Amino acid sequence: MSAETLQFKTELKQILDIIIHSLYSHKDIFLRELISNASDAIDTLRFQSLTKPELLEGRSEWKIKIIADEQNKTLTISDDGIGMSKATIVENLGTIARSGTRAFLDALKKSDAQTRPALIGQFGVGFYSAFMVADRVTVRSRLAGDPTSAGVQWESDGKGEFSVTDIDKATRGTDVVLHLHDEDLEFLKSWKIREIVKKYSDFVEHPIVIDVDKEDESKNKTTVEETLNSRKAIWLRPKAEVTKEEHAEFYKHLSHDSDEPARIIHFSVEGAVEFKALLYLPAHKPFEMLFGGDTRKGLQLYIQRVFIMDDCEALLPLYLRFVKGVVDSPDLPLNVSRELLQQSAPLSKIKSNLVNYVLKNLEDMKRDQYDAYVSFYQELGVFLKEGIHQDWSNREKIADLLLYESTRTESGQFTTFAKYLLAMPETQKEIYYLIGENREMLEHSPYLESFKAQGTEVLLLTDPVDEFVVQSLTEYKGKKLKAVDKGSLDSAMDEDKKKDFQPLLDYLKEKLTEVKEARLSNRLKDSAVCLVADEWGMGAHMERLLQRMGRGKELPPSQRALEINPDHPAIQALRDLVQRDRTDARLEVYARLLYDQAVIAEGSKVKDPVAFAQRINDLVVKDARI
Repeated sequence: MSAETLQFKTELKQILDIIIHSLYSHKDIFLRELISNASDAIDTLRFQSLTKPELLEGRSEWKIKIIADEQNKTLTISDDGIGMSKATIVENLGTIARSGTRAFLDALKKSDAQTRPALIGQFGVGFYSAFMVADRVTVRSRLAGDPTSAGVQWESDGKGEFSVTDIDKATRGTDVVLHLHDEDLEFLKSWKIREIVKKYSDFVEHPIVIDVDKEDESKNKTTVEETLNSRKAIWLRPKAEVTKEEHAEFYKHLSHDSDEPARIIHFSVEGAVEFKALLYLPAHKPFEMLFGGDTRKGLQLYIQRVFIMDDCEALLPLYLRFVKGVVDSPDLPLNVSRELLQQSAPLSKIKSNLVNYVLKNLEDMKRDQYDAYVSFYQELGVFLKEGIHQDWSNREKIADLLLYESTRTESGQFTTFAKYLLAMPETQKEIYYLIGENREMLEHSPYLESFKAQGTEVLLLTDPVDEFVVQSLTEYKGKKLKAVDKGSLDSAMDEDKKKDFQPLLDYLKEKLTEVKEARLSNRLKDSAVCLVADEWGMGAHMERLLQRMGRGKELPPSQRALEINPDHPAIQALRDLVQRDRTDARLEVYARLLYDQAVIAEGSKVKDPVAFAQRINDLVVKDARI
């Protein structure tokens, strides 16, 4: 039969140039696209055969076959799907999107690689990715159940023309033959084909096969078909049918973790947006996070079993980056190369659902498997805390998941905000907390003295990220969070006592220029002094944290209030000394000792430890000589 030569539409010539030279970031994607097309052709035939069984032509054993011919430098992807007629092949392969091609091209020209619009499936450009690796592409096809055609061949070098020829093809389906560039002959190697299929098409429903030579014990060689893909897309199976062992195997495949997951989240959503998800919560911090490193890798994205991307941050917020798993949805819009997600309403809906399911499962785990949750939280709770700042709409749900030690818990035991509220007396208006390096240091803090005396519970926050948590979580269920080392406490101070100690307070403020003010304390019971930041000022722990991060030079000079305990013998002795002789040289030494004592009590370092030691030594000498 003579060939009919046709011209690509002008727009398609330009689009082909973009596809071949700049659309895809990785050449190996061409095989994913052609396998996906083959799978779609099989699915189309399977669906149509439900009402037209004659389309099967007596054969219903589906497969996609890859044939690598190193001698002729060709790679063939063959399917036994619906096939194409002559009219269909001209229509499908001679143009892109019968309408809107010009608009599509204009959008491509105006965008960059990160923002190129539209769905690849909408425009059918995946087929043309073959020209990235081939200088000529031949397509042989026969429409299933078509008695009027024996077959058709389409061929082009992708430069402007294509030819269409009637041929004899014995079986239905389509063969796509790539005549590879010399620099792309690696795609004929079996190891490379296996690698690409495993990466992108491992869960395609239909078997992807390749011929391999086998040798028996007698050294006789035979050629057999070997299936390259596992086809075990367990996220598409009913939840009850997937065994624990299958989950463990798949989780280890995704995460490279040697342990089983702490929890499995397997669900599907139907309606306006459809997707299936299989998520795993790890039992411990991922290996790449152990040594100060981090990972942005989270969920794998599939569209109808075809792998799209491995590093899909768009499906979950950053604070849930420890979650491993798979999302499969036909509704997510990709850019034209199917390598980047586009922001859209379906994407936002899927992300919202995923977050809700993860947070609900964590809450269920905390309620029903508390010990397991504690183990999980001690490993990964730090990431949840990030969500208090990052995810405003779920802030209270995340707060419900947080665990803290308190003045009422044993060391290593935890309470929650909800439990704290249940134990609060009705007269208490705030949730009290204290931040520091460790529990031992906090337990001996002077800031807790009045709370211990009153039996008031105080949460003990010892994670560096807690400083940022309380900045975002300023209240919980209507109760404000209050740091016990900041601001003033509500209890009233006796006015006569204030007048009695005012001369000492004035003296301390005059001599200690580091402090913002000196005042009587109603939070101290045993200690003589403490330093207190303003209600919304930077606390000592935050200041130390920023210094360790190398940002100490950026900090303005800190000024906190010096609170003195009017019932402490040392303070009363100083009051008496000021009243007797305000010019006594000892007063300034004692004032400086009080301030340094307060600095040490808050967990900070005195600025001049040598001078501090000298003052102590002088006191020892004087006391020893008495």
